[in-house]
Amino acid sequence: QLQLVESGGGLVQPGGSLRLSCATSGFTLDYYAIGWFRQAPGKEREGVSCGRSSSDSTKYADSVKGRFTISRDNAKNTVYLQMNSLKPEDTGIYYCAAKMNPWSCALVRNFYDYWGQGTQVTVSS
Repeated sequence: QLQLVESGGGLVQPGGSLRLSCATSGFTLDYYAIGWFRQAPGKEREGVSCGRSSSDSTKYADSVKGRFTISRDNAKNTVYLQMNSLKPEDTGIYYCAAKMNPWSCALVRNFYDYWGQGTQVTVSS
C-alpha cells in the first residue's frame, strides 16, 4: 500500500529554519514525482515545490524561491524540504504528494494521486 508520511514540522521564530521529511513506502520513489504543498487557515492549498527523479529538475513557487530547497534520497525513500529564512506567511499545514511520473512535476493539486496527512508549521515570535 502506497503511503506518504510527513514529519519535521513545529514552531519556529521568523528567520529560522526547519527541514520537513516525506517518508514514502509501497512504491519505488525513482519513478515518482513528489510535490510539497501547504494550506494556511482559510486559504486554498498551494504548491510550494516539486521534483522528479532527476535531481536537476525542480520547481518552486515564487514566494519560496531562494529560501526552500527540495531534495530526495531514493535509497531512504524520503523526500525533504529544507526551509530557511522562514516568515510568518509560511505558516500552514504542509503536505507531500506523489504521482507516478519520473519526467515531470507540477505545482498543481490535481497532478498528484497520493497525499500524506500533513505536518503543521508555525512561524511566529
